Amino acid sequence: MKTAIKRAPVQQVPTIRIVVADDHPVVRFGVKNMLMGEPGFDVVGEAEDGDVAIQQALELEPDILLLDLQMPRLPGLEAMRAIMTKSPRVKIILLTSTITTQQIIEALQIGARGIVLKDSVAGDLAHSLRAVLQGDYWIGGERVANLLKALHELMQKAAAVPERKTYGLTPRELEVVQCIVEGCSNKDIARQFNISEETVKRHLSNIFDKTGVSTRLELALFAIAHKLVLPDEL
Repeated sequence: MKTAIKRAPVQQVPTIRIVVADDHPVVRFGVKNMLMGEPGFDVVGEAEDGDVAIQQALELEPDILLLDLQMPRLPGLEAMRAIMTKSPRVKIILLTSTITTQQIIEALQIGARGIVLKDSVAGDLAHSLRAVLQGDYWIGGERVANLLKALHELMQKAAAVPERKTYGLTPRELEVVQCIVEGCSNKDIARQFNISEETVKRHLSNIFDKTGVSTRLELALFAIAHKLVLPDEL
C-alpha cells in the first residue's frame, strides 16, 4: 500500500498595493504597464492632482504611493505632508523630472522613502520599490540603508553649492513666474499646465505673498532682478 506524500503548502507572496499619482495620463499609463510586468504588484488607484492623491492614499491605504513632485492643485511635497500626518504607514516614492538637493532633503525629512527621476523610471522603478518594501531608502538611483548618513551628505552638498534662491516658491510657482515674465495670460498658463484659471489665480496670490509684489509687472521685474528666471529660460 502506497503512502500518500504530503506536500508542503504553497506560500503565496502578498500583493503590494500601489497608487500612482501624476498629472500626466501617459506617465500613469506607462508606470502601470511597467508594474504589470512585475510579479506581486497591483495598481489599486490613480490620481491626477495633489488633492486626489491625498484622498486615494487615505481611502485605499496602499502599501506604496508613487507621487509626482509637481502636481496641480496641491504640489507633491504639500500632499505628502498631509498624507504623512494622517497615514504615516503609507510609503511614498516621489517621481520627478527634476529636483534640487534642498527639495530632496525636505522630502526625506517629511517622510519620503525614495526619489525616482522620470528619465530613470524604466531602470529604477522596480529596484526602488523593492528597496523601500525591505525598509531601505532609494536616493540618487541607489539603495540607501542609513538615512541619517545620507541626509548629512546631502546637507554638506547643499552647503557647498548654494542653490538658486527661490523665496519659498514651489517648482510650479516658479514655472508660473516664468510664464508671467514671458507675458502669458492666466488663460495661457492654465492651458499650458492643464489646470483651471482659478488655480492659476491661487498660484499668483501665493507668489505675490511670498515675493511682496502686488502686480504682474512688479512680479516680472522682481523675477528678473532676483534671477528667479534665468536668461536661457526666457
